[in-house]
Amino acid sequence: MKNELDGKQILAVYEKIVQRGEESEDGKFYQGITAFSDIDGYTVYLKGSGVLLRFGFHNTYHLDYEHEKHKDDFLLKIKNIANEN
Repeated sequence: MKNELDGKQILAVYEKIVQRGEESEDGKFYQGITAFSDIDGYTVYLKGSGVLLRFGFHNTYHLDYEHEKHKDDFLLKIKNIANEN
């Protein structure tokens, strides 16, 4: 999992989803990914394809998923959003 994503990319994708996404029950939804944060905004979350990414202090992140395929689908969506203008 190490080095699959970097902190700048995670935050850039989070911001794009918040800006471009539609309001949903859990947060903002865009291109198959939902973005939300904890109440104080120090931890941000990206959720989709059966994966939950938690990003917090010191540019640390954790991916929760059951199947490798889910992680691969999620990372592809993150990459596609990151590459949008």
